Amino acid sequence: MGKRAAVVLAGCGVLDGSEIHEASAALVHLSRGGAQVKIFAPNIEQRDVVNHLKGSPTEEKRNVLVESARLARGDIQDLAELKVSEFDAVIFPGGFGVAKNLCSWAVDGKDCTVNEHVRATLQAFHSAKKPIGLCCISPVLAAKVFPGCEVTIGQDKNVDGRFPDFETASAITELGCKHVCKNVNESHVDKANKIVTTCAFMCKAPLHEIFDGIGTMIQEVLKLA
Repeated sequence: MGKRAAVVLAGCGVLDGSEIHEASAALVHLSRGGAQVKIFAPNIEQRDVVNHLKGSPTEEKRNVLVESARLARGDIQDLAELKVSEFDAVIFPGGFGVAKNLCSWAVDGKDCTVNEHVRATLQAFHSAKKPIGLCCISPVLAAKVFPGCEVTIGQDKNVDGRFPDFETASAITELGCKHVCKNVNESHVDKANKIVTTCAFMCKAPLHEIFDGIGTMIQEVLKLA
């Protein structure tokens, strides 16, 4: 019987929700690993709605659960209904929606607050010693909820101009966590906390390298599960 994984989304679209390629890559690698997957999202209003063609916010109002249902092909549940006892692991794809909807990092940085259901989910899996996989910007959730943990968002310098968001590593360090530098096709395993992270689109890299990096994260999560 395959491992049971919960995937938590933050909307649909890189600028105001979950990054679609990251969510898809995670689901593909979970499928390849034989995992049984259920998808969740918080039933809350998005912080903003961005016109992805223009890259600018609109006056629209959208719901994170409803928008996430696009990626889940309609098969999705309210995050408040997630029961940790029914799963062996939880995965958080990235996208700016993580920093806007799952927490307030986009506005408040290291002083952000984490959505109550997101925090409760992370704490429940951690307490149950079940692995947590995060990619792109979502490792900041672990950094905020688990002081002292180890994560990666790629590099702590803008190596070859490929890591424009490198300063996030410093913010993670200021939260009392350890940032571990990794390449886009790698992941980092915090064995003590069972947290696995990879940088994904925090690095300017070809899509297949991002896909492979997420694959290493999923593989490590399933090993720990």
